[in-house]
Amino acid sequence: MSLHADRPMRTHEGVPLLGNFINGQFEYTDRLFHDISPVDGTTIAYVNEADAQQVDRAVQAARQALETGPWGRSTVTQRVAALRAVASGIEARFEEFVAAEIADTGKDTHHTRTIDVPRGIANFRFFADLIATMGSESYHTDTADGAGALNYVRRRPVGVVGVIAPWNLPLLLLSWKLAPALACGNAVVAKPSEETPYTATLLAQVMDDAGIPAGVFNLVHGFGADSAGAFITRHPGIDAITFTGESSTGTTIMQAAAPGVKPVSFELGGKNAAIVFSDADVEEAADGVARSAFSNCGQVCLATERVYVARPLFERFVQALRVRAEALSPARADSGAGIGPLISHAHRRKVLGYYARAVSDGACVVTGGDMPWFGDARDGGAFIEPTIWTGLPDDAACVREEIFGPVCHVAPFDTEAEVLQRVNNSPYGLAAAVWTNDLRRAHRVAARIDVGIVWVNTWFLRDLRTPFGGVKLSGIGREGGMRSLDFYSETTNICIRM
Repeated sequence: MSLHADRPMRTHEGVPLLGNFINGQFEYTDRLFHDISPVDGTTIAYVNEADAQQVDRAVQAARQALETGPWGRSTVTQRVAALRAVASGIEARFEEFVAAEIADTGKDTHHTRTIDVPRGIANFRFFADLIATMGSESYHTDTADGAGALNYVRRRPVGVVGVIAPWNLPLLLLSWKLAPALACGNAVVAKPSEETPYTATLLAQVMDDAGIPAGVFNLVHGFGADSAGAFITRHPGIDAITFTGESSTGTTIMQAAAPGVKPVSFELGGKNAAIVFSDADVEEAADGVARSAFSNCGQVCLATERVYVARPLFERFVQALRVRAEALSPARADSGAGIGPLISHAHRRKVLGYYARAVSDGACVVTGGDMPWFGDARDGGAFIEPTIWTGLPDDAACVREEIFGPVCHVAPFDTEAEVLQRVNNSPYGLAAAVWTNDLRRAHRVAARIDVGIVWVNTWFLRDLRTPFGGVKLSGIGREGGMRSLDFYSETTNICIRM
């Protein structure tokens, strides 16, 4: 892969060298870390870790771009054109982005070509269309003398935004934050996950080629504590922070942001539930739950880890889900039929720890529960078996804590009131799925689940105009449509007496 069609990517020891992008230029230092393939454990690239001085220069460049550069005076029409140029730039290098995303994550080609990269393109076009067509609030206010007053609302950028993106959907979720931030006229200092830096680096070049002015988009690589992540969140020049990732990391970021009373937008963890009622189509529900539990090797914030099934359907459903899980054997990943690896060996150790904990707590392992063995280079990767448990109590660690792997626990229930109490008895509140053919029940139950999004007889179906986010430990704020623009802009009400 090249960083640009006309300029070969720098290399180090025979593999690509990914630099930090600050004030319109790539920078390279001797502070390097490995970008490791989750498929076979080999080094994909070497990555330059940004130090505190580089992050500071990135923030200063962003501030200058807003205060003295053309971006600070940009019109909506100009920003719309810029976002559309970025989308076209990704599209023109579609195969490079696909290859980079697959190299970093190990996910299958079909998923990357039909979801990850297309959604990255769509995010920029969606927010370009949104700001091009949105109106502004205005109100006529009566006054005692009858003259009246006109109130209208103007938006301005919030300033320099720190964007910290996760590793499970690297391009999709980074662009989901960048597009509305830039649409509102902000400048950005972004940090991709250290596990998945590749497509973000390609995106920096696309931004440059699209004519985004120097300093508007800055990219710094590194880790969290004592590295680029902490340098961004603690920096006094950062005006707002948006983060997707673990709930514990969100807590740390909130503490860093508190002294400046900075706005934060967090999409955090989930321990999402699915409810399968007795009137549901068992095969359809099993298809849906298999997809929601095992897609992307379970590494989706919206993934289902808790499944509650009406007792009359329980045994039949468990067996149907088992058939689907076993059909996803990692050994079939090369054909696109099986699941890919977890993101890293470290994450696999975490997930395997939960596998062992479930057994020690008395779980019945319906299928899975271990690592596969290939007898080839993939044994150096981070593959794991899709796993189904039954038999754990609701207070077991594996039923309450987010695992973020290809695993779910299935339990029977008897009444609607009972299952709602069990579903809501969680520190998380991101998403849920309800499987039923009773329309009244669907409306009734969906309204009583304490989450940010409820799907009925489907999963992962998203309309980018709708609000997205969670409650409790699952996050703060909402993204999507106007909710994103509300976070990335400050509003001023102007009142003019007539």
